[in-house]
Formats: sequence, structure tokens, C-alpha cells
Amino acid sequence: MTTQSTVDGERVSATLVFAAPAATVFAVLADPATHASIDGTGWVEQPLDPAPLTEVGQLFRMGMYHADHPDGHYRVVNKVELFDAPRTIGWLTGSEKDDGEPEFGGWLWRYDLTPLSPAEAEVTLTYDWSGVPRFVRDRGIRFPPFGPDHLANSLHHLAELTSSRSAS
Repeated sequence: MTTQSTVDGERVSATLVFAAPAATVFAVLADPATHASIDGTGWVEQPLDPAPLTEVGQLFRMGMYHADHPDGHYRVVNKVELFDAPRTIGWLTGSEKDDGEPEFGGWLWRYDLTPLSPAEAEVTLTYDWSGVPRFVRDRGIRFPPFGPDHLANSLHHLAELTSSRSAS
């Protein structure tokens, strides 16, 4: 499986053809319990809201770890921005303010699935930071905050999970 990667301004994406139906891939993506296994960086630890993703506006939280984060272990809150089963799913990532209200940083994770046959789909993962406001950029956060292999690794992990679900 060869992954194609592209960088376009403030977006980076990778594409991979999966030996699984788009609906099966979508179901894996809509299950927060799979996100730690999919993550190409190893930062995602566990879902804190394990309910399946079902609609735009839904919030779900994840437990995270990053050695360079001030707290090491931390939480993120995600908001589903795109939900068109089985073709597109995406979410904004942010944190909760002291009052518990979510605040999003302006970066979006997006998966686009294109059925190629009943048993095959092309999946494109895009990380888009074009919506990051100046005050966040001024904090010195580098975008993207991960190496070039992250998206390809994520797609390969997703393909492995999807393949095992298709086989069972």
C-alpha cells in the first residue's frame, strides 16, 4: 500500500486505497474507541466520551499524552464539523476553558472516503490549520505540530483496523 502525501498552504493530506468498503472505514472513524489505535503520533491515549459519532455538533473528549505538553497528560475536546456517512467525517480539536466551555484552536481533522468498488475505498486524511487565529499562532505553536509521516502512519493504522473488521 503506497501513501500519497501533499502539502498545500495550510493543509497537509495523505491518501491511501483501502481493501475495505467505505462504510466499514467510516464506522471505524466514527468510533472514538479506535482513535488511539489509529493515531500516527501515539499522543491519543483513550476516549473520555466513547459514544459513537453520529452528527455535526457532537462533542467528544480524548485523553492525551505528549512529553512536550506542560502537563504531559492532558485532555482535548473535539467537535464534529463534518458528518456525511460514509463519505466525510471531520472534527475540530480544542480544550475546555476554566468554566468548562469548549474553545477550539482552528485546526480540523478531515477524512474523505471515495468508494472505488463494493470492497475498496480511497481514504484521504487532511489536517487543516488555516482557521487557526493569530493569538494561537503567537503562542509559538508550530503547524503542523507533527512530522511528515504522521498522516501516512495514521492511514496505515486505520487500514489495519479496517481490514481486521472486514475479515470478521
